[in-house]
Amino acid sequence: MFEKLAEVEKRYEELGQQLCDPEVLSNREKFQKLSKESADLQDLVQAFREYREVKQSIEDNKALLADPEFKELARQELEDDRTRIEQLERKMKLLLLPKDPNDERNIMLEIRGGTGGDEASLFAADLFRMYSRYAERKGWKTEMLSMSQSSSGGIKEAVATISGDKVYSQLKYESGVHRVQRVPSTESQGRIHTSTATVAVLPEARDVDVQLNDKDLRIDVMRAGGAGGQHVNTTDSAVRITHLPTNIVVVCQDEKSQHKNKSKAMRILRTRVLEAEEAKAAAERSEERRSQIGSGERSEKIRTYNYPQDRLTDHRIGLSRHNLQGVVDGDFQDVIDALRTHFQAEALKAGENG
Repeated sequence: MFEKLAEVEKRYEELGQQLCDPEVLSNREKFQKLSKESADLQDLVQAFREYREVKQSIEDNKALLADPEFKELARQELEDDRTRIEQLERKMKLLLLPKDPNDERNIMLEIRGGTGGDEASLFAADLFRMYSRYAERKGWKTEMLSMSQSSSGGIKEAVATISGDKVYSQLKYESGVHRVQRVPSTESQGRIHTSTATVAVLPEARDVDVQLNDKDLRIDVMRAGGAGGQHVNTTDSAVRITHLPTNIVVVCQDEKSQHKNKSKAMRILRTRVLEAEEAKAAAERSEERRSQIGSGERSEKIRTYNYPQDRLTDHRIGLSRHNLQGVVDGDFQDVIDALRTHFQAEALKAGENG
């Protein structure tokens, strides 16, 4: 590990020199590329340098143990240094883990009502609001691409993009079946109902990731359905695109303009086709996708929102916390941090085991 760290530090120093080169400074694209590489290495190099300093401090304090005047102070500092060494070793091992190439990407968020009828669609709407408010807190941008509402005012299905700094790295563990336990507003007997909604977080595909050939697409236009209005049902603005090789179908009808609906549908299609291609390329990726989405059955759950007890429980890591109102207002960074720490530890354990 330390040979690898020395190589990383050497590369980091080389980058620092290159970033001061007038030729690099005048080339914006190259400067940005090298700056990003340097930023990616910075935390690891800083941890390695601190590790060396603490190692030297340990040696110095060992020498002071023979001096009666400084013995007690040296013993205390040795204890602190050894604790810090353990922390730094763990941090460096985590930073050396292969990075998920999708961590830097924006995401496509898909939320669907699952088991539970109208209450499931209302819960899906609550989840969409939760992620939208979380995005606001992070300074990210949310753009709705497609939404199908239920008669109760909930969401049958919503598809949106969230753009910002390393969005996928924060939200990738949100995929799965979310379960809610609460008394619906329509329940006159005060009985607690259990409903579900499914969440899928996909790294948004870029144009260069997926080539969609015109010959592989069937594009149909139709009149939009819905609650009506000046443009709905009067013009052929809705767009349905079928990707013939995979039989993936996307429908967009939210915009008044056929052109805008087609553009949004293509963004959704590109991301779904990319996901399908990745699933086909690796069997384990396909299994992960199926386990993320689930079927929406109550028994398949990653998280429960229990309103009578004002408690959120993430079943994957056994985490429970209270203040559900804060959670649905987007205040659940502690849950995301706990999940990231857990899965990083799992990856570290897998690496140590071979």
